[in-house]
Amino acid sequence: MALSSPGPTTSDTGDPGPGSAASGRPTRGLLPLLLAGNTAMYALYIGVPGLLLALQIEEIDPAGKVANFGLVSGISAIFATVFNPVAGALSDRSGRRNPWILAGGLLALPVMLLLGSVHTILLVTIAWCLGQAVMNIYQAALTSVVPDRVPMAARGRASAAVGLGLPVGSTIGALVGAAFSEDYRTGYLVFGAIVAATAVLFTACARERRMPAKAPLPVRAQLAAFGSALTDHDFRWAFIGRALLVLGYFAVAGFQLYILKDHTELPAGLSPEEAVAILMPLNAIAMVVSTVLGGWLSDRFDRRKLFVGASAALAAVALLIPAVSTSWTAMLAFSAVNGLGFGCYMAVDTALVTMVLPKAEDAARDMGVLNVANAGPQIVAPFVASLVVSLSGGYTALFLIAAVLSVVGALAVRPIRSVR
Repeated sequence: MALSSPGPTTSDTGDPGPGSAASGRPTRGLLPLLLAGNTAMYALYIGVPGLLLALQIEEIDPAGKVANFGLVSGISAIFATVFNPVAGALSDRSGRRNPWILAGGLLALPVMLLLGSVHTILLVTIAWCLGQAVMNIYQAALTSVVPDRVPMAARGRASAAVGLGLPVGSTIGALVGAAFSEDYRTGYLVFGAIVAATAVLFTACARERRMPAKAPLPVRAQLAAFGSALTDHDFRWAFIGRALLVLGYFAVAGFQLYILKDHTELPAGLSPEEAVAILMPLNAIAMVVSTVLGGWLSDRFDRRKLFVGASAALAAVALLIPAVSTSWTAMLAFSAVNGLGFGCYMAVDTALVTMVLPKAEDAARDMGVLNVANAGPQIVAPFVASLVVSLSGGYTALFLIAAVLSVVGALAVRPIRSVR
């Protein structure tokens, strides 16, 4: 599909321009660019930690792979938590998104080169921390494009375009990761190149005009500002719901390769890496269906909370399937049902979140604060998952705990008042 260049989002004086959030529709061509930008991001997020990083850690220390993977994932997620709201605040202050998208995307390539060249757990941790840092600079600015440029009436469609990046990117990530499972160093470079090329494409086509820059604040005021969004009732509950569901999701998703190796009874001749390459496209198809339908239906009926709660509950049901059966069929069913639930959740919850932001002028900063609900649980999830697996001697308890977290996350959207 040819991508047309969108118009400006704001005028030089700060008045809404064509295609801004104040106009009747998003800028032409912006939705496919959002899809491409998020697809590249999720391809790296899924393919690197889900396959290449897990294989690299297993090669370095096979006996301690679970504990080491949890340690590397948890520490690197701290960097994600810190860099996302900081980068969001900096892009708010600069009045620009594109330079931050471009810088984060281009830096992904040398960082992936570094990650593939190290041979100890310590150096892997440092390199992946850098990877999380540059990717969250990219993500913070990209995430803010929707509240900046898309009107309220089209947030569901825009969020669906963003949400589609997860299943499409997951499929690309799984296929590329599996293709380079015997040569993860080259695989890292491929993922870095995908993100860098997409960042160039997005910033070249999605031209923007500078928004009104914000005056710098003292450090203490900046720290207080980061937490100010959480004093808003609706934003706080949206934050809690997202954090709980993401915690349950990543406690399982982060260990998928090891689950297939140590929990699932795979058919003869099917390797765990090949199993990932089968599960991800299946999961992606389910996500595409539920993301598109969820985004469209939530716009059609103007009911965000209903769809968010129902999809989170469906994700909980999916987690019970591999808890009661270790068969390959159970994993296939889990992947499909989980895709239906999580795809709809991410599409509609993203729309819901953009509707409960306390202040439009702080959109990037507050979306960065909300991303703590994405990155923060990823800090805890690897430690929790490795502890649960070690204490229980398997993965069944992990599935059950993740299901409970998803149910509580579904209930957390009920107190939100400003969105139906």
